[in-house]
Amino acid sequence: MRSLLFVPADAGAKLDKAMASGADAVIIDLEDSISPERKPAAREAARDYLKAHTGKAERPRLFVRINGLDTGMTDADLEAIVPGMPDAVLFPKAEGGTSVIHLDAKLTAQEALSGVAEGSIKVLAQNVESAAGLFLAGTFKDASPRLIGMTWGPEDLSAELGAESNRDDKGFLTEPYRLARSICLFGAAAAKLPAIETVYVDFRNSEGLRQDTIAARRDGFTGRLAIHPAQVPVINEVFTPTPEQIEKAKAIIAAFAANPGAGAIGIDGKMFDRPHLIRAQRLLAAAGQT
Repeated sequence: MRSLLFVPADAGAKLDKAMASGADAVIIDLEDSISPERKPAAREAARDYLKAHTGKAERPRLFVRINGLDTGMTDADLEAIVPGMPDAVLFPKAEGGTSVIHLDAKLTAQEALSGVAEGSIKVLAQNVESAAGLFLAGTFKDASPRLIGMTWGPEDLSAELGAESNRDDKGFLTEPYRLARSICLFGAAAAKLPAIETVYVDFRNSEGLRQDTIAARRDGFTGRLAIHPAQVPVINEVFTPTPEQIEKAKAIIAAFAANPGAGAIGIDGKMFDRPHLIRAQRLLAAAGQT
């Protein structure tokens, strides 16, 4: 998944606009964008929208961001949306592997009650959104076969810390949030899961988004959360391998295939070792050319 676009569950026509945005996944939000008094109606809207669209052949993946375990609202969210069979839930404030195990059990129960095949609904963990989540980011490996990735969130984290901002006057993340971002990357790598970059909130700044997303791809993220449809084309472009990158990856793979015992190979005067082979294989997988 390159792009994952948030839209409030009760946004009406904006849901259809999100579906047509080109995003790889649409995240129907029941958490931050929905005030407490609107949540019951938003759950119904999410369920109805899922039931109307999950059976369609041509559609993005449909996720639902539920409310976290500490809110007391998780069960009501799952009871409403599981019958709609979303592809996955985005799990906010996922504090370690034990929290995923807890959510897995809740999903299993609701799947059974709704006649949905066990394990059908996957989990994207938003794991570094709190200080506790930061310290538990390395505990997700093998927590659940439902896990399909990890992401993070500087907004909730900065609110917990009491910070004035999580970015400096040039738009760059400040030190505490660079650390949180890196820990998300390391945690995802330890769990052998894709890492998804967080949102870029200045949605009118397309060049800032592009440069920030290029940095995310460079560092190892495989996709990005979005908060506006206009961000989707930029994110998709950055995370789509270019023809030149694909050809280079194919050349590296072919060279190692021709020299299976080699620890390093030379191509056009440059040396490539086994880590380059792994990166080339991942790039072709991202391009759908495995």
